[in-house]
Amino acid sequence: MYIERLKLTNYRNYESLDLSFSPKINVFLGENAQGKTNVMESIYVLSMAKSHRTSNEKELIRWEQDYGKIKGDVQKKYGHLPLELTLSKKGKKARVNHLEQSRLSNYIGQMNVVMFAPEDLTVVKGSPQIRRRFLDMEIGQISPVYLHDLLTFQKLLKQRNHLLKQNQGKSTLQDVMFDVYTEQYIQAAAQIIHKRFQFMDLLQEWAEPIHFGISRNLERLQIRYRPVSGMNPDWTIAEMAAFLEKKLHDTLPRELERGVTLIGPHRDDLQFLVNDYDVQTYGSQGQQRTTALSLKLAEIELIKQEVGEAPILLLDDVLSELDDYRQSHLLNTIQGEVQTFVTTTSVEGIDHDTIREAAMFHVKQGSVEVEED
Repeated sequence: MYIERLKLTNYRNYESLDLSFSPKINVFLGENAQGKTNVMESIYVLSMAKSHRTSNEKELIRWEQDYGKIKGDVQKKYGHLPLELTLSKKGKKARVNHLEQSRLSNYIGQMNVVMFAPEDLTVVKGSPQIRRRFLDMEIGQISPVYLHDLLTFQKLLKQRNHLLKQNQGKSTLQDVMFDVYTEQYIQAAAQIIHKRFQFMDLLQEWAEPIHFGISRNLERLQIRYRPVSGMNPDWTIAEMAAFLEKKLHDTLPRELERGVTLIGPHRDDLQFLVNDYDVQTYGSQGQQRTTALSLKLAEIELIKQEVGEAPILLLDDVLSELDDYRQSHLLNTIQGEVQTFVTTTSVEGIDHDTIREAAMFHVKQGSVEVEED
């Protein structure tokens, strides 16, 4: 799949922007803080209905405007698909083929993207929250059901936490609503954990050989999903739910003491092992970056396998963060296969045919000029 045309209205620093793209490589050149990443972010938001940079969606709307709009013409193997996302203080409205969608979970997944930005290099060494977000965003693209379960879980977690906070310091909690929330919470949590285990199996299948190749056949990568509750990946959803029920029962005194839910997918983590060593703790910066790159390349293959066509790749200021060898490996992988968007301050030093054949866009103070052949 690829995006043919992008139209922005009142998005970030763009009052109006209308661009057509190459189905191969598109490079946005310019100094920092000129608006390159805003274009990249808008493609991501068009796909995921949320930003990778901020959780405050008012920041996406141009200063002193009531709304912002992103429109994209996407070409998929089954034909042309117009997408539209309108952002306002009242919320978001999404349209697929000009039809408004009642739920965002029906919209997400229409256009698949893989984003690789400098902050993604921290997916290995950063906080568990970053890794959970990585999991949720990637699974959500290929499984609308997962997104629905995740939203349900987050709502139940909030309700359960509210009652725990209200009763903080008590030795017991006798509340019918708390029992109802807990029962529903267990079912939603078990669904999420089960799906995450399945996804990790698929990711491992793709990431291991990719990492082996990038490391010149020297390193074996293992990715493990680590539920805070401790759980067997081979269990059924019912077995996971029964296990969670016992864990929550045993943990309730501590939860009442702290006033917060201590067991569940919101506290889980990923572990990356290279040759049986934890990369986060013992890996060099090069190994951590190779692991992050392997994950992103594995995502492309996994989405291709699950949806039947390659996603769009967004490389936001990341080429300069990679050494020549990893840079070449990345560009060789995507060559001719994946529509790719690159932001960079300069293409000097990037010696690769892929970049030489790219469509070039020069960005300066919120205006974009297309470089003519």
